[in-house]
Amino acid sequence: MLKIENLTVKYPDGTKAVSDLSLNVKNGQHVALVGANGAGKTSLLLAVAGVIPGTGTILVDGTVLAKDTVAEIRKKTGMVFQNPDDQLFMPTIYDDIAFGPRNLGVDEETVKHRVEDRLKLLGIEHLRDKTALKLSGGEKRMAALATVLAMKPSLMLFDEPTAFLDPKARRKLIEVLKSLPHTMLITTHDLMFAKEVCEDTIVMKEGKIFAMGKSAALLYDEKQMDEAGVEAIGVYK
Repeated sequence: MLKIENLTVKYPDGTKAVSDLSLNVKNGQHVALVGANGAGKTSLLLAVAGVIPGTGTILVDGTVLAKDTVAEIRKKTGMVFQNPDDQLFMPTIYDDIAFGPRNLGVDEETVKHRVEDRLKLLGIEHLRDKTALKLSGGEKRMAALATVLAMKPSLMLFDEPTAFLDPKARRKLIEVLKSLPHTMLITTHDLMFAKEVCEDTIVMKEGKIFAMGKSAALLYDEKQMDEAGVEAIGVYK
């Protein structure tokens, strides 16, 4: 589903955010990316989505990311940003969700079906005619997720999805993500969330994969997590 070979991402100021990273994510697999701030997690997601350039090879569902395939990659890849306000800018949530399909030229009847289906799936039908300016953090997160799901991606990328959420909204998000069949790559500092949603975890350090394994074991490995600059589950101070 997702194959990355020797990916390096270097910013104009010379900072190397991702360094010679290779990774395979299977169809339907949910993978957490954890690590200290600056480990390269978000830069990896942005490179996979074709937002920032890098060297190496990225394949999404059999398509190689290149200048002439960026549009196709973005149809297959949906990214939910850390701040949902970056994705909600239309007068109503209905229009926010409809924005992507409409831009693809989808007919209005199909757009309506997609929007209503995603609203129902996420339990946010009551937000249909509201503006994002009046929503809570949890409601915005669900609305932003709906905008991505409406595009029918095969790969979903999440950057710190539990940021700004209260416990109730966080629990709802966990339930929703666990129910979705999509392949997922999720950056998070919320290790308990990672354990619940993702069977597998990758620990990043200085732009490289420092460790990888089953979440149920790796996230409790105090030695490896400490060396990566992250506190393991069970040793929070």
